[in-house]
Amino acid sequence: MAWIYLIIAGILEVVWAFSMKQSEGFTKLIPTIVTLVMMIGSFGLLSISMRTLPLGTAYTIWTGIGAVGAFIVGIVVLGESASPTRIAAAAMIVCGLIVMKVSSS
Repeated sequence: MAWIYLIIAGILEVVWAFSMKQSEGFTKLIPTIVTLVMMIGSFGLLSISMRTLPLGTAYTIWTGIGAVGAFIVGIVVLGESASPTRIAAAAMIVCGLIVMKVSSS
């Protein structure tokens, strides 16, 4: 169950990162509220997953999901650059996450 909580926490991290961008420096009320609620949910689920998962594994997976997810949202929703170098960097992050998961007991 800890892995499920961790994955959901990572997805919520992507949502709060996107809504933070949409809040325009916390000047728009609804995106600001969404950001804060998603942050609380993300941190809460991360902390629950850390009851059984090692700190290094949980935190690395959580930030990795957030980083790669925000990268994808940036390209798909915000029209950010999808250069080969950026895609290769994101692929390396995913490879690192896979190795972290496989090496965790």
